[in-house]
Amino acid sequence: MATLLYRLGRFAYDRRWLVVSLWFIVLLAVGGSAAAFHGALSNSFQIPGTETQRMLDKLQSDLPSSAGGSATIVFESPNAAFNADQKQGVSDALAKIKGLDGVQNVTDPFTTQAQLDSTAAKLADAQKQLAANEAHLTAGQQQLDAERKQLAASGMAQAAITSATASAQAKLDAGSAQLAQAKASLALGQREAQASQGLRFVSTDGKAAIATIQFTKSTDALPSSLRQEVQNLAAQVPGVNAYASKELTQDISQLFGTSEATGVVIAAIVLLVMLGTLVAAGLPLLMALVGVGVGVGGTFALTGLVQMSSTTPMLGLMLGLAVGIDYSLFIVNRHRTQLLHGMPPRESIALAIGTSGNAVMFAGITVIIALAALVVPGLPFLSVMGIAAAATVAVSVLVAVTLLPAVLAFAGRRIISKRRWAKADSENARIGNEEAEAREDIARSERGWGGWVTRHPWIALVASVVVLGALALPAAQLRLALPDGGSEPIDSSAYKAYDATGKYFGQGMTGPIIVVGELPAGLDATAAKVKEYDVADQLRSVANVTAAVPVALSENRQTAVFQVIPTDGPASASTVQVVNDLRAKGAQVQAQTGTTIGLTGQTAANVDVSSKLADALPPYLAIVVGLSLVLLLLVFRSLLVPLLATGGFLLSLGAAFGAVVAVYQWGWLGPVFDVTHPGAVLSFLPILLIGILFGLAMDYQVFITSGIREAFVHGQEAHLAVRTGFRHAARVVTAAAIIMVSVFAGFIFSHVTMIRPLGFALALGVLLDAFVVRMTLVPAVMRLIGRGAWSLPRWLARLLPDLDIEGAQLERTTAERAPREPAGAAR
Repeated sequence: MATLLYRLGRFAYDRRWLVVSLWFIVLLAVGGSAAAFHGALSNSFQIPGTETQRMLDKLQSDLPSSAGGSATIVFESPNAAFNADQKQGVSDALAKIKGLDGVQNVTDPFTTQAQLDSTAAKLADAQKQLAANEAHLTAGQQQLDAERKQLAASGMAQAAITSATASAQAKLDAGSAQLAQAKASLALGQREAQASQGLRFVSTDGKAAIATIQFTKSTDALPSSLRQEVQNLAAQVPGVNAYASKELTQDISQLFGTSEATGVVIAAIVLLVMLGTLVAAGLPLLMALVGVGVGVGGTFALTGLVQMSSTTPMLGLMLGLAVGIDYSLFIVNRHRTQLLHGMPPRESIALAIGTSGNAVMFAGITVIIALAALVVPGLPFLSVMGIAAAATVAVSVLVAVTLLPAVLAFAGRRIISKRRWAKADSENARIGNEEAEAREDIARSERGWGGWVTRHPWIALVASVVVLGALALPAAQLRLALPDGGSEPIDSSAYKAYDATGKYFGQGMTGPIIVVGELPAGLDATAAKVKEYDVADQLRSVANVTAAVPVALSENRQTAVFQVIPTDGPASASTVQVVNDLRAKGAQVQAQTGTTIGLTGQTAANVDVSSKLADALPPYLAIVVGLSLVLLLLVFRSLLVPLLATGGFLLSLGAAFGAVVAVYQWGWLGPVFDVTHPGAVLSFLPILLIGILFGLAMDYQVFITSGIREAFVHGQEAHLAVRTGFRHAARVVTAAAIIMVSVFAGFIFSHVTMIRPLGFALALGVLLDAFVVRMTLVPAVMRLIGRGAWSLPRWLARLLPDLDIEGAQLERTTAERAPREPAGAAR
């Protein structure tokens, strides 16, 4: 591989115009495809084959009007209860919204609440009227019976009596039938009122009202123009604040925000400080942008064919920027070092691609495999996410080993400052320079962080384990869910709608549960109604259920839809339990009513997704850990180094999990990270964090440990090889880690709130893994183990291929045929 990459680097140098032109054409083609063929992104996460999806499919077949998405708007009168003009203004605005193309139906809160409020009085009046009618019929029947007795006493024949009173008896019988029907209607009305008890659309203080908007399509498929028009109409009521829910306000069309740009700016500053020239600092940024442009652009181009969550391109952007900058930095740093030692530019570029490019290739493949393994859990949205991110990383690797050498050929000597060139010329002119450099290298390795760690390995080891272990403690309380409106920024309309809904109507109104019932065949209208309320009674008996209301019935009266309002919000532990209890109630409902029930809707779907992801976490972690052991065994031809690397990864992973729980679930340092509503952790964060952090951790393991191994193979004692190898890699790994942390940290305040905890977890995970694990714990343990770190049974050594990931063999071969020349000749 190293030789192939060496030749590729030389080809890119010689055919620089061709390589740059080809990449430019690819970038234009991908950009044009993304603009022409992109579709809508989604924030719904579904799993085919689950009960939730089956019930949704049933609704789309039997009750398509109830299968579309819905959203809410909370209207609030800030100072006093709604007055008549405000009520009329809200009703008028909702009437206009109902007339929009794409809107199925709108619930007017004032009309609905008036109906609910008048129900009790109407039922009481109906009860009195029924009592009066029943008394009247009873009196009439008694009078008729008395008249019959009188006629019988006078000697009239029974047949004649029956004939004489037949008309009056018929009227009484008809009245009794009407009374029975009225009683049945009253009973249904009472059951309806009982089912709706606790359900309100206007708050008790009259200061807030909640309107539900039903759309013909899912909310993710709504055009942005319709979303905005609905919000504009709702906001036109004078003196009334209108807060649209998350389903209406979520804007997933913008990919790059201010906070993300801040991370890139910090990365640019780090590059400039390390590399010293604008040209050298700009190259890794440029390569990362090209990689992101092609990778994320290609992802967008496929959104018209494949349903993707909004997290998919954001994840590609995040990883593409981070690895794109880092991979190019490793190669540029190697090229600069070789130029300063007098190597010709053409040879230096080719060798940098054959050595550092080889390590980049391996690191990239590691990340790609970890991301592609996200298909293992069998969740479609996660598979798409992993494959898209893996493709972006693959593009970043290709850019680093093809486009970068071509651009470096154009850059020439400008990637090194004039001051550094002058210093290199002076050093290279000295007699015995190589021996002096070797002595100075050993002396420098005894200073700095690497020197301290190798002098005090036990302190470094214990301190690292204690710090990481302490950070990992909260991870035991990890609870998973998908985000609700409470996770939005505090000044957003979505958060205000969520907050106002919970304040005025109860948290359960922010995430109702949809229950679909399959009623027995052959029911008439009245029997179907009775059956609906029988089922609603059963649903309402579940703990932490506030209300259970029938909301729709199919034309054949076989499919009924119920809205269940839990006590707490959709991401709460109690609502998760309500979903489980409702499903467990299904057998009892079937036995007592003959109705089969199933759950659907966003709340139930979120619970399903979170549960499925939690179940997939252990096997995926086992796959990743097993993969790391095999790959590192191949790379370093050692048994202990892979175990050390994997153990360190698990420590940094646990610490990242613990910190996420502390900040986003418990609310520690909430104001610092803009966590206004602590709650359950994003359900797919753990599995993504495992895959991504594993790949990045192995990157740093390769760059740190390969330097140590190279020094050991070249004859240095094991403890000295740890110091010198660490020193050679420490500067570039430090810069790369700072860059990656900066890029990830830029997403902590992303405009897409779902990505925030992932940005935090990755930024902290990389920070801890790079500086605590790879640059502290690993060299400390390797110093303690000594030569044993590189031991390998002979039979296993014969079986394993020698991958030469650091390109040592290539370096020796090229050194024999490529003489050094003065640094000035590389101009």
